[in-house]
Amino acid sequence: MKALGEFEVWFLTGSQDLYGEETLRQVAENSKKIAAGLDGSESIPVRVVWKPVVRNPEAILAACIEASATDKCVGVIAWMHTFSPAKMWIAGLRALAKPLLHLHTQFNRDLPWTEIDMDFMNLNQAAHGDREFAHIEARLGLARKTVAGHWQEAGVHARIGTWSRAACGLYEAKHLKLARFGDNMRNVAVTEGDKVSAQMQFGVAVNGFSVSDLGDAARAVSDRKVDELVEVYEASYDIVPSLRAGGANREALREAARIEIALREFMAAGGYGAITDTFENLDGLKQLPGIAAQRLMADGYGFGAEGDWKTAVMVRLVKVMARGLPGGTSFMEDYTYHFDPAGPKVLGAHMLEVCPTISDKKVSCEIHPLSIGGKSDPVRLVFDAGSGPAIVAALMDMGDRFRIVVTEIDLVPPDKPMAKLPVGRAVWKPRPDLATAAETWLMAGGSHHTVLTRAIGAEAIADFAEMAGVEFLLIDADTTVAGFKKELRWNEAYYHLARGLR
Repeated sequence: MKALGEFEVWFLTGSQDLYGEETLRQVAENSKKIAAGLDGSESIPVRVVWKPVVRNPEAILAACIEASATDKCVGVIAWMHTFSPAKMWIAGLRALAKPLLHLHTQFNRDLPWTEIDMDFMNLNQAAHGDREFAHIEARLGLARKTVAGHWQEAGVHARIGTWSRAACGLYEAKHLKLARFGDNMRNVAVTEGDKVSAQMQFGVAVNGFSVSDLGDAARAVSDRKVDELVEVYEASYDIVPSLRAGGANREALREAARIEIALREFMAAGGYGAITDTFENLDGLKQLPGIAAQRLMADGYGFGAEGDWKTAVMVRLVKVMARGLPGGTSFMEDYTYHFDPAGPKVLGAHMLEVCPTISDKKVSCEIHPLSIGGKSDPVRLVFDAGSGPAIVAALMDMGDRFRIVVTEIDLVPPDKPMAKLPVGRAVWKPRPDLATAAETWLMAGGSHHTVLTRAIGAEAIADFAEMAGVEFLLIDADTTVAGFKKELRWNEAYYHLARGLR
């Protein structure tokens, strides 16, 4: 079963009537085999659906309109088996409202050196047929991904799989509803943003609710449901003694369960895929949602603390893109640094809400005081993140446009146990190094809230940004401060020019 098997990408093959029915039958047969091969790849999480070969402008336009109108179709793969005059594609490509991937491949891997003749050459013309197609893509200024290589190569499958995950993320963005309980943390800049612009850009609808709505819902939760969820907690986590039956803080665990049930029921009833809350607005709640937010993220919901709806959106989109992949994804915050010259590192955490999917071990369920918020001590899950390559990503509203910044990192174990830090936490080494990564992140205006994911890499986020028409900046092993500064300046000029042309 494919991880995102409810979605499809359509495989369109270009040709023309010039070649005659025999050749076109062979084109169709070959393209069916390619589509079937891609559909059977474990690296591609969606269905790849073959569509009849398009041979004229009318068929191309009809196929593109149908793909755009079909909800479960999240993107189109186009390949020119033969030469397909690109003027035929203009109307269709202009009508296409789904992400486009141009696959530059050919049916045969090897040339039949001793057998090759002009019939073979006429049939297998992707080398210049795709160049004709690419010219009109460029002439039209289309956002698209180009993948070159033989269709049976694992690397080609992986890149198509990455693009298809990004396309599913874009689909989710266009359908996502986010519930904000309370406003964002007062006087904070980066958690603000233009929600109307976000809906115009991505499709996400951001709606506000009073925390008292959640408080009322929590008080209405039955004791039976609370008992059932507490049993799940006990089976899933290492519960500290004070939270166990008969423990001094048992009621706090039950209250945490009550809040989680209320949140789940509220979101299910309204069709919400992401939430935010803030410790500055807890009217009607006895404690700030800790384990509730963590468990909701573990089930794929988006979350942002202090009203940070943009990060909540990104958490949800990355959760969708990463479905079926190991490693986990979480809301995260760059908290503090270890500046030891022998191994500079970042300690990422948050006061409560870090997703346990980024841990490789069974986590602990604990209760500790929270020095802000003025409520009862909240229950939370405590753990260390696993090790290995990962990324942190942030979505910001820059006033005139949205910007996504990604840093490639390597998660590492903490140098020593952090027994007195009772939260989910992660330690990492940014690429290329802490100083360069921090300076360039600050130059980009990157936020302190991020999405940390071990499941997908920077290419998926870059593909999503391309599809959504959003600025994308990458900090990786090759980044330099001087080069990054130039990129920022070039981008500033580009986006001002692009706006002026609209």
